[in-house]
Amino acid sequence: MIKVLLAEDQGMMRGALALLLGLEEDIEVVAQVGAGDEIVPAAIEARPDVALLDIELPGCSGLDAAAELRTRVPDCRVLILTTFGRPGYLRRAMEAGAAGFLVKDGPVEELAAAVRRVLAGETVIDPALAAAALSAGPNPLTARETDVLGAAVDGATVADIAARVHLSESTVRNYLSSAIGKTGTRNRMEAVRAARRQGWL
Repeated sequence: MIKVLLAEDQGMMRGALALLLGLEEDIEVVAQVGAGDEIVPAAIEARPDVALLDIELPGCSGLDAAAELRTRVPDCRVLILTTFGRPGYLRRAMEAGAAGFLVKDGPVEELAAAVRRVLAGETVIDPALAAAALSAGPNPLTARETDVLGAAVDGATVADIAARVHLSESTVRNYLSSAIGKTGTRNRMEAVRAARRQGWL
């Protein structure tokens, strides 16, 4: 049996996925969690072969959890399953060590096949998303610009952002200005939206 851990914050979706995967003769869902910070402890306990992770989860993102799984539970293969097929997310997932990346609107047979394929050592990526990621190119934002934009998501002031990322206000202004320029936007909130749309945040 292929043991699967399922991380999805929407209870109904999580239950439906578990039920559908459980109908497969060779797949058993051994753990279900609704928050990102529950993934690694559940994986350490259940020792799944494949972790099926959503990206946007409370606690920590599926991408952060994927990176931690790579070091804490190295035998577990990660398959990202998300509503948001953003090119930047795909790139970040691969950097975090994910073996696959699918969007949720695909057929369940495709998901079950992807679970088997990643366990067999293959990399499985939604073809349309792969094409979009190639045409989008790499993330132009530096790690610091990404940190500063990430701290600005809730409309925080420059002083708030500076306190969150432990930089001076003038340095924060410089990073914000640079990020606005690179995203081709007019202000920091537009830059945040543009970066989110691409999956860079």
